[in-house]
Amino acid sequence: MVREIQIRARMISGDVAEIKVLITHVMETGTRKDPQSKKTIPAHYITEVIATLNSKTVITAQWGPGLAKNPFLGFKVKGAKPGDYVAIKAIDNLGGKLEHDTMVI
Repeated sequence: MVREIQIRARMISGDVAEIKVLITHVMETGTRKDPQSKKTIPAHYITEVIATLNSKTVITAQWGPGLAKNPFLGFKVKGAKPGDYVAIKAIDNLGGKLEHDTMVI
């Protein structure tokens, strides 16, 4: 089974963790046409991404249709320690929600 969100969270120095997130999503802009039917492919893209560390929000990103398919997000967070939980939640323009969490190693 393919996960819609993949997260890697690792300590890099002191209390700083590096978080890498890959979100599997079509990210359709709503401007492309289907080559066979010539009809416009409806817009379907991520509008918001929320990252939490132990249930405390550490980053909120507002996204739009200009991002590539399967977007990648990388960031560092201070105040982390091994065993903490990082959770990512993504919401798309059709109301779909993607969620996944992992432990910092």
